[in-house]
Amino acid sequence: MLKSVLRLTSGRIAVVILVVIGLLAVFGSLIAPYPPNDTVAAQLQGPSASHWLGTDYVGRDVLSRMLAGAALSVWGALLVAAIALVAGAIPGILSVYLGRVYEWMSLRVFDTLVALPFLVFAVAMTALLGNGVIQAMVAVGFLLAPLFYRVARAATLSVARSEFVEAAILSGASTGWVVRKHVWTKVAPPIAISLATTMGTGLVVIASLTFLGIGVSPPTATWGGILASDLQYIAIQPYAPIVPIVIILVAVLACNLLADAVRDVSGEAGRQLLSARDAKKAARSGRRTGLARGESVG
Repeated sequence: MLKSVLRLTSGRIAVVILVVIGLLAVFGSLIAPYPPNDTVAAQLQGPSASHWLGTDYVGRDVLSRMLAGAALSVWGALLVAAIALVAGAIPGILSVYLGRVYEWMSLRVFDTLVALPFLVFAVAMTALLGNGVIQAMVAVGFLLAPLFYRVARAATLSVARSEFVEAAILSGASTGWVVRKHVWTKVAPPIAISLATTMGTGLVVIASLTFLGIGVSPPTATWGGILASDLQYIAIQPYAPIVPIVIILVAVLACNLLADAVRDVSGEAGRQLLSARDAKKAARSGRRTGLARGESVG
């Protein structure tokens, strides 16, 4: 699927942006020019050769804090997406095969999760389990699980009634074998689309929680926390909030572009799209070759 995604311009742009953000999450603290939590200059300085993004209200280098904060923001979004995937996709697939009682109970549980507001539930969970980033991620992950449940259940229902699945069951195949061999290959594309979208949603939610100071404590650097501190001194540095806002928007945009690219290349419609693009490229290269030959003959 990745090769097909990279054949689209939007897919290549999304992958490049996400790879860069991933590298910042891994190596951001190592390439930061200053220790992110140390006072290294005067307060609220503007951008300069020594401090490309200026300093914050206690004299810390903003660029160093942005680089160091990438890790918690990105890994938090990935953890949220992983929890939502496991907690939603597996029950969604099994709801088709484990009988009416399990189906009814799982539907009621996930309908309840849909009705819960994100931030209120996250605040309640952190108040109950302690103000930690893991508690906040677990709460948000379970709140996003209904998306995967519905996608996985709908895709599984469409596959479960197909002739090749019914033939496998009649031949004595177990439910686990049918899910691994037949169902998962059909369910994977819509789940991949939901996973890419959920990563973007996770980034926004993590930024919102850290903006409110939930899940982290000062002086830990996060994109949402940096944005919150910048807004407190916006009268002095009106340009300061632009950097964290742009980074969060670009990351979310890349996740949505990746989801669109996966959707475009999935299924029969995706294969037809790629075949049409290849045919257009072949036609253009053929015209160029013909023109080159005509020029050489002339």
